[in-house]
Amino acid sequence: MSAIIVLIVCSLTVALGFLVAFIWSVKAGQYDDDYTPSVRMLFDDTATEQSVDNKK
Repeated sequence: MSAIIVLIVCSLTVALGFLVAFIWSVKAGQYDDDYTPSVRMLFDDTATEQSVDNKK
């Protein structure tokens, strides 16, 4: 029975650690930009110097 209590305490400690890490990352702005990655592939790439030289 004592092993179950130890495992429950350990799992709650790990879960609390992940919750703290998640809240810290949200407050740090990790999840602020949710629009740009979805449309980044739609933007044209800027012309590189090599591709400009090939067109001449």
